[in-house]
Amino acid sequence: MTEPPWLNAREMDAWLAYLTASHLLERRIEEQLKADSGLTHSQYEILTRLSSAPGQRMRMTELARLVVVSKSGLTYQVGQLEKIGLVERVSCPSDERGVMAVLTGEGLRCLEKTAPGHLAVVRAFLIDHFGPDELTSMTRIMRKVASAMGAAVPPSGISVGPGDG
Repeated sequence: MTEPPWLNAREMDAWLAYLTASHLLERRIEEQLKADSGLTHSQYEILTRLSSAPGQRMRMTELARLVVVSKSGLTYQVGQLEKIGLVERVSCPSDERGVMAVLTGEGLRCLEKTAPGHLAVVRAFLIDHFGPDELTSMTRIMRKVASAMGAAVPPSGISVGPGDG
């Protein structure tokens, strides 16, 4: 097997800039979420995905696919959210082997309380630094990266608020 080519200077600059920015942004998001609600970013994303799902419920397998986590990782996170009353698990009505995660009223209230701070961080440290054309390019690039790894890429036009991550 041949070794892949080393990164040239431009490629290395792009890689290191991505690493630095993504780690710093994730740290800011985690700090904000911890301060506002005690949630992790993964837990917040679970709540946002459930809030935008029909009936604020979703099969655990589908939820794991959307939040890009293993089934066991999702089971752990949902269990943590269940302990604090933000999510509950119920049997799937169409398949008794299936399990659904359901956003509780308390989970929705937590999300509504936490969303403005989350949005402020996302805007201040990412979105507001780009013009419309740059955002379009970033979206296209990130979808291309996700698609190369086999991820289901969400459609355009989805807003980010209490119903989105």
